[in-house]
Amino acid sequence: MKTIANITYPAFALLILACFALSPQARAVPPAQDAGYPIQNSATTPGQWEFTGSLNSARVGHTATLLQNGKVLVAGGIDGNGALASAELYDPATGTWTVTGSLNTARLSHTATLLSDGRVLVAAGTGGGVLASAELYDPTTGIWTPTGDLTNGRFAHTMTLLPNGTVLVAWGDAGFGSGLVASTELYDPATGTWRPVNNTHGLARAYHTATLLADGKVLAAGGRIPQVWGLSSAKLYDPATRLWTPTGSLNKPRYAHTATLLSDGKVLVAGGEKWRPGHAIATSELYDPGTGVWTYTRNANTQRYGHTATLLGDRTVLVAGGVDHGVILTSAEVYHPATENWTLTSGLNTARTGHTATLLPDGRVLVAGGSDSNGYLASAELYGPRE
Repeated sequence: MKTIANITYPAFALLILACFALSPQARAVPPAQDAGYPIQNSATTPGQWEFTGSLNSARVGHTATLLQNGKVLVAGGIDGNGALASAELYDPATGTWTVTGSLNTARLSHTATLLSDGRVLVAAGTGGGVLASAELYDPTTGIWTPTGDLTNGRFAHTMTLLPNGTVLVAWGDAGFGSGLVASTELYDPATGTWRPVNNTHGLARAYHTATLLADGKVLAAGGRIPQVWGLSSAKLYDPATRLWTPTGSLNKPRYAHTATLLSDGKVLVAGGEKWRPGHAIATSELYDPGTGVWTYTRNANTQRYGHTATLLGDRTVLVAGGVDHGVILTSAEVYHPATENWTLTSGLNTARTGHTATLLPDGRVLVAGGSDSNGYLASAELYGPRE
């Protein structure tokens, strides 16, 4: 069997490259649980994963966007031959993928956001260099059209649709020894142009998260900077003033984590890496917008980074896949906000990291692509209640 250490990935995939530094012997040693709030693993949540139709192209570093018609648009990424321009649509009614129009620029480690008018904005990433270009997908025609370029090329950034319909892009990596991108920018769909956000209040970062809060502000948390493998600082962006301001810091520095807005308005941050690559963490924290304070919640059952987190219809959060000390995971678990407990659920059929997870209108979760120990994946799976 070919090990992941023999697979060549581009520099963007920090969360995957971190696996390579550990020897097979190191990967075989069960890691100790990270300190924090006590673990809870005495219960399980019924659920099952079933394979659905496979992507036409294996890919990792892609995006997945739920369209207004209920289909899922997957775009870009990388396979064994390089960055991809191809895009495809998943139809939940048939469980099949069909090819749609290709991006004008092949790219990976980009971001994608569904706009208020139903179009999809894809921005930046890498592909023959670090990209500043952006383009729009029209679901009615299946065609991608170039739109205005960002001021700064970047990858490992975040992109957030604001309540007024504009889109906020924050920070990221300039790549190839160029350091981080200090700027944040706003995209106006009405004009197709970007404008800078002048106040970024200090530290640039990459591999962070950005979460739209119930009050319309954006919470940016964690990430990394050169020579620092994990940040604890967090910042708030206010669309009314177009300013970033500091807020409470995470209790545990982390990057390559997930952040999920809960139904009560709090934000759950789970997993990630800490002070150096390969060191996954199990601690989870809750951010309270009312106080600006982070508090520990219970540890997850499994340490992981490079995973996905999806808010389900019953207000619980499904976490799936990722990496733990160089081992790509099949495990999945569910966070219950009412009890602050994590419970195990059925594992993925295929171990994967760098995949996407999309909540479908019928309540199932579509996981697509990613990579396992043998390389790039075209397979896709659906998670739903056990029948």
